[in-house]
Amino acid sequence: MLVKSYAAAVKGIDAIIVTVETVVDRGMQYCIVGLPDAAVKESQERVRSAIVQSGYNIGRVKVVINMAPADVKKEGSSYDLPIAVAILVGAGVIQAPELGRYMIMGELSLDGSLQPVRGVLPMAIAARAAGFKGMIVPKANATEAAVVNNLEVYGMDHLRDVIGLLSGSDVPAPVEVDTRAEFAAAIGRFDYDFNEVKGQENVKRAFEVACAGGHNILLVGPPGSGKSMMAKRLPSIMPPLTLREALETTKIHSVAGKLRDGSRLMSARPFRSPHHTVSPVAMVGGGSNPMPGEISLAHNGILFLDEFPEFPRSVLEVLRQPLEDRHISVSRARYQVDYPAGFMLVASMNPCPCGYYNHPTKSCSCPAGAVQKYMSRISGPLLDRIDIQVEIMPVPFEKLAEKASGEDSATIRARVVRAREIQAARFADEPAVHSNAQMGSRHIEKHCALSPQGTKMLHQAMTKYDMSARAYDRILKVARTIADLDASPDIEPRHLSEAIGYRNLDRASWGTLS
Repeated sequence: MLVKSYAAAVKGIDAIIVTVETVVDRGMQYCIVGLPDAAVKESQERVRSAIVQSGYNIGRVKVVINMAPADVKKEGSSYDLPIAVAILVGAGVIQAPELGRYMIMGELSLDGSLQPVRGVLPMAIAARAAGFKGMIVPKANATEAAVVNNLEVYGMDHLRDVIGLLSGSDVPAPVEVDTRAEFAAAIGRFDYDFNEVKGQENVKRAFEVACAGGHNILLVGPPGSGKSMMAKRLPSIMPPLTLREALETTKIHSVAGKLRDGSRLMSARPFRSPHHTVSPVAMVGGGSNPMPGEISLAHNGILFLDEFPEFPRSVLEVLRQPLEDRHISVSRARYQVDYPAGFMLVASMNPCPCGYYNHPTKSCSCPAGAVQKYMSRISGPLLDRIDIQVEIMPVPFEKLAEKASGEDSATIRARVVRAREIQAARFADEPAVHSNAQMGSRHIEKHCALSPQGTKMLHQAMTKYDMSARAYDRILKVARTIADLDASPDIEPRHLSEAIGYRNLDRASWGTLS
């Protein structure tokens, strides 16, 4: 008897429908085709044991399973449940008249209990698009799938529960999630706040400018100056996720298996901080079983690279293309996948190997040329993509001892949101541009015009500090953002002056030991 059940396969961050065609006949054979990987092939023993332990007897049968489309690789253990159900129906053990109206996903334990699987959210989106009535998943994945409206989602604990639903003998209420209400309630909850930071007003201001314009930022300072501590607070001042951004971000984390059991729609921008021993594949994604990398997990959020020069050159160089294009194409001999990678890069580093170059109280012990050699670990093209460069110094004891708290994140965030609203209106007719950091030469010429006084100031600064040509566009972009924070239609000299101050590493004299 031929039976069809329906599942899904993840490709990139989207899912495609998989038809599990199962023929059950007399004999003693188990055959599965349709590009299954090792985990899918191993389903035979899990499925057979789960069926027996659940109290069903299919006897000695020949089972042939085809997973269509046959040219798409099927990976993982999530096909156990649709295979088991199809075998039971094909063997005539159960009746499931509405089997074809449900997408079914889940891993089976030997006792028939269901284990969670990854990628449920994009699968649920595909199920709704394909017109399925509902989706049956392990209970741990139910709230994740229920984020998708107009789709009945049933979270199950055991194979027997699934049989009860499909046969109509025990139909539970579907899981319901008020996505918009829960998303709105969760926005604004953060573990860290900028009011906990003592001093460092210039760095907080630089972070505000970076978030307001979506600019990449590099912090340079000695150990213990607070670089990592402040970077962790950046999500608290970034603009809130929109519902569309939250859905896209949650899809990526679902595919990567990074969502906790019972997770719902992500409400905070991701903050990823990989160690400097990370490999190029772990950074950009891919592998034998393609998975999103750190740059995609940071999509719509922040990628924080601490100890920036300590990352392998091969890892840093792969960041160049996604920083410009906001997506990454991973091409291998057997597959090609595209992952989104629209992140804000935040990097921090010591100024030299010993860490104390330019320190106000400690002397640098590095030999001549060591600072430039240390900085040369970061290529010019990559440094060119970082708009803001800030030197950070240790906080003096007097500031640390102050009891008064600083400005809180909510206040800073309100200014950032207002600046982003100005940019949204400015680039309303530019679908590829969302913030000042993404402006090209044409946009800079149109939106960053300077007064004669401003032009003279910029010329003097670039000449005095012997700045490179790449600093010119960066200064104008940052100045435009600073003007937006002031709600000023024009870039004034004070905006330009502040932007020039954020290009410390472009000065020819920086890193020269006297």
